[in-house]
Amino acid sequence: MGNLNKVMLIGRLTRDPEVTEFKNGGKVANLGFAVHNVRKNAQTGEWEETPVWLNMKAFNHEPGRKLADLAAKLHKGRQVFVEGHLVLEQWDGKEDGKHHSKLFVYVDGIEFTGEKPAAEGEPAPGPADHAPGEHVEDAGWPGEPAQAPRPAKAVRRK
Repeated sequence: MGNLNKVMLIGRLTRDPEVTEFKNGGKVANLGFAVHNVRKNAQTGEWEETPVWLNMKAFNHEPGRKLADLAAKLHKGRQVFVEGHLVLEQWDGKEDGKHHSKLFVYVDGIEFTGEKPAAEGEPAPGPADHAPGEHVEDAGWPGEPAQAPRPAKAVRRK
């Protein structure tokens, strides 16, 4: 049986992208991203949103697929639809020599959803920048509900 490593998310950026340029001309944009899971509180019986904090990387891979450049245009609080795949990065610490690992979503595609990006000089809409689990009570985003991209319409041919 084959494997499938595919991620599809609609959420908001938790910070402005951090773009790094490499000597060979490549680029990577590091993104903080949050989505919400909905669960029922066993004590109160109320439905609650629980944020899930993710780290993403968008690369300029091949000509015509400049995802790092596209991601660099985004701002904190911007709602986007992201397609990607999971990658476990592993390294040994320079100072402590300990083995470290971190799970990332490598971006394969980005689509803008929700409101238009803020013009230059205007504050970006959306939440404050939070560390995972910090200030969870004010991590919700009022306003528009998340909407998935619309599927293409089927065309009948006679």
